[in-house]
Amino acid sequence: MSTDGRVDGYANALFEIARVEGSLNEVEDELFRFARTLESNDSLRSVLTDEAVPVARRQGVVEDLLGGKASPVTTNLVAFVVGAGRARQLPQIIDQLVARAAEAKESIVGEVRSAIPLSDDQKSRLADALGKATGKRVELKVVIDPSVLGGLVAQVGDTVIDGSVRARLDQLREQIGH
Repeated sequence: MSTDGRVDGYANALFEIARVEGSLNEVEDELFRFARTLESNDSLRSVLTDEAVPVARRQGVVEDLLGGKASPVTTNLVAFVVGAGRARQLPQIIDQLVARAAEAKESIVGEVRSAIPLSDDQKSRLADALGKATGKRVELKVVIDPSVLGGLVAQVGDTVIDGSVRARLDQLREQIGH
């Protein structure tokens, strides 16, 4: 079985477990945030993917990190994938699950990076605007990213809309430099 097949298999299994547990929306959101944390934290990724670290210890790290902050279903799903030795593929598995959950709701995933948290009203208006731009219902996932400085970076499918202060500063630098 190929790696992609395994990723699909795990994503489908996690999706079905979350759906059956009746907490798909919450679990999907928590898993998405965990995947972004894992991608941006080298030391966490190293510990969870290091075969020299005993499985029980790696699962303990997951429990310490998520216990009390995420639902028990989310914590158990991440611990299960880590225990199966698939922590390296966890972001891919979770992204597949998120896409499948959006598809089940007849929408697409829109990832927004913002330096600060967005209010529910801002999220709703942004999802509506992205929906009008893409012609589809957008399931918004917000990632807090201080490197954005201000403004937003939105990605829906292959389309990236960069309205960040960082992008504007880079454009100014380029104009001044030429």
